[in-house]
Amino acid sequence: MLLESLHLRHFRNYTSLDLDTDAPINVFVGENAQGKTNLLEAVDILALTKSHRTHRTAECIQWGRDFATVAGRVRRRQGTVSLSVTLTAAGKQAAAGGIERTRISDYLGHLNVVLFAPEDLQLVKGSPQLRRRFLDMEIGQISPVYLRDLQQYLRALAQRNRTLKAARTERRIRWEEMLDIWDDQLAEFGSRVMIRRARFIRTLERHAQVIHCQISGGRETLRLGYRSLPASWTPENVRDMYLGELKVRRSGDLQRGSTSLGPHRDDLQILLDERDAAAFASQGQQRTAALSVKLAEIELIREEVGEYPVLLLDDVLSELDEARQVHLVSAMGAKVQTFLTATHLQSLTSLRSDLRVFAIEAGRVHGKTT
Repeated sequence: MLLESLHLRHFRNYTSLDLDTDAPINVFVGENAQGKTNLLEAVDILALTKSHRTHRTAECIQWGRDFATVAGRVRRRQGTVSLSVTLTAAGKQAAAGGIERTRISDYLGHLNVVLFAPEDLQLVKGSPQLRRRFLDMEIGQISPVYLRDLQQYLRALAQRNRTLKAARTERRIRWEEMLDIWDDQLAEFGSRVMIRRARFIRTLERHAQVIHCQISGGRETLRLGYRSLPASWTPENVRDMYLGELKVRRSGDLQRGSTSLGPHRDDLQILLDERDAAAFASQGQQRTAALSVKLAEIELIREEVGEYPVLLLDDVLSELDEARQVHLVSAMGAKVQTFLTATHLQSLTSLRSDLRVFAIEAGRVHGKTT
């Protein structure tokens, strides 16, 4: 998988930009706040239609403009496809091969990316919400069906929570009957989400353990945990289990006015030697674990879709010591096209020589060195 070109219009601090990006490693070099991260954000949006930096589409549109466009050309085994995402204050439009995709799930998968930013080092000790977002973003780009199930689950969750709140103040409504309906919906779609997450985490763990052993020298054992769903269970087993748990917790949920159980509350466990890495691991061990999990995504996506994804590294090298830099750069072989940002080239040229370097200043590309 190769991103051959990138085109921006009115995106962040770029009024207009057209880049040939077909090199194995593309490096954006410049001082802070010049627009390096904006370029990686643009590639991320081209792949996923959403930004890893903000939930507000309008923030990506250049001041004083009504829209922003991110476009590019992607080469895959089955051929080349043009992609574009147009952002407006009202929403977004995505097109693949010149055809607008009204459902985002029909657009995703044309370009797969793995993004590693400094905040990803918080994957271990950050909030459960951060880890859930990680799961949803990564599973979503390889499984559009997962996204549809998750959206249906979240709609049912919102309706159930509204019913729980109304039941506390309006005794005339038939809330028991309504809760039965929403419980059925939550169990139907929530069980699918849980099964897909559990399968994803098992595969991710298998790759992450190998990488972690290489980086750490085998000093600790990495394990990833989620809900205990036996591999022999059918979707019906998981659905019935979740539905039963919802019934047991209903009285407490009524008092609370919200749903206390489900994928929206689940967490990804990251363990070192069977102990919670967030609570017991050193900062270096936590970074090694986070790095292992992120690099494992590369192999997981290759296994799922048959091609390696594009790797995006946003100022990550400066956050890692030399040993971890070497292991990270080792993932940048010819098999993985890589885009990275840096404030200088000194450490990079000593690790790799096949770099295409773009000098970035105030939203402009001033020069290119191959």
